[in-house]
Amino acid sequence: MLLILCVSSPQVVAGFNRLRQEQRGLASKAAELEMELNEHILVIDTLKDVDHNRRCYRMVGGVLVERTVKEVLPALENNKDQINKIMETLSAQLQTKGRELNEYREKHNIRLMGEDEQKQTPKEDGGKSSSAGVLVS
Repeated sequence: MLLILCVSSPQVVAGFNRLRQEQRGLASKAAELEMELNEHILVIDTLKDVDHNRRCYRMVGGVLVERTVKEVLPALENNKDQINKIMETLSAQLQTKGRELNEYREKHNIRLMGEDEQKQTPKEDGGKSSSAGVLVS
């Protein structure tokens, strides 16, 4: 994504890129947890219909451990609940980071490339182009 920055300060660019990177990290972690939650739901749904005394295997810290379904099912339910709680917290952090990023953009007059093209045409701004900004990729 390309950006036009009205202020050419390297600190502003670095700050904006840092905030974007933090936001991407939070979004990436949320996606990872979403996949893990879906796996837990799939396994729980599968094990609900199985005899509770049947043997099953669970990976614990890289070691495959033999258990019964009645031992594993409550642990999986607990893990699922914990993942849901973490996802709620992460979602709130992602929203906060988004607001922080938008406030930073407004404070330093940072616009995404193409954002202004929809609002004005070259005829409307008198044919002047704002080439005073910095182009960041």
